[in-house]
Amino acid sequence: MLAYRHAFHAGNHADVLKHLVLVQVLRYMNGKDKPYRYVDTHAGAGGYSLEGRYAQKKGEYERGIALLWERDDLPEPLADYVSLVRQFNPQGALEQYPGSPAIAQMLLRPTDQMRLFELHPTEHRILDAYLGKQRGVEVRHADGFDGLKGTLPPTTRRGVVLMDPSYEGNGDYGKVIASLRDALQRFAEGVYVIWYPQVQKVEAAELPRRLEALAPKGWLHARLTVAKPDSLGFGLAGSGMFVINPPYTLHDTLAGVLPWLVEVLGQYDGANYLLDQRPA
Repeated sequence: MLAYRHAFHAGNHADVLKHLVLVQVLRYMNGKDKPYRYVDTHAGAGGYSLEGRYAQKKGEYERGIALLWERDDLPEPLADYVSLVRQFNPQGALEQYPGSPAIAQMLLRPTDQMRLFELHPTEHRILDAYLGKQRGVEVRHADGFDGLKGTLPPTTRRGVVLMDPSYEGNGDYGKVIASLRDALQRFAEGVYVIWYPQVQKVEAAELPRRLEALAPKGWLHARLTVAKPDSLGFGLAGSGMFVINPPYTLHDTLAGVLPWLVEVLGQYDGANYLLDQRPA
């Protein structure tokens, strides 16, 4: 876990899907005046240089956000997401990519709260310097799986939790389930947004089914497959987003965007998407 640095992957196709969904969820939450709390269990550094050696090592952003950056035909939800990335690059060139905390910070209102957890010491220092002194924000050097317990339920009974660990060890899959089970007991009406990688692991394939079993009040599952694993079966073929208690508007929004993303981000003829839901 402590070896993982998201800077290697910033702005890739998985970030595009994750942040497209996150923006839609937070926009929906902003539709009501009542404040809410945003919790990020694995917040990372908050923002990433796309010109630095980490991002340049594999250039994953070139097959992600860079393919959307110059287009003038983006569907409205994607245009909204890309506009936030542009806001993070005030000089006009694609040089930086906002992590989930930065995207949330651009969307949350003065009355809303952020609780950010990051265990990697370097990532935490960067995140704390960036957002730690902002009003309503708490940045904690702690394991978000454990720290989540102390943030729920919010006093306003409105909240969004983003959970996107690295899944570098198989233990993260079980921790996601255990942490969510506890969170739902504390705060059943919260919106829980879970990212997962599409990789050749049994645990990854089983995770959506296990998440469904936790969400009797309704869920949405979106997956974007853009690449084939390598000859040994390794590599990130795509990623998924599972939302517990999703906004009722989210399914139709993604139904209009995911086919477009397959065409633009797909790296082989078999690129595809999945979109499924169980309404509340």
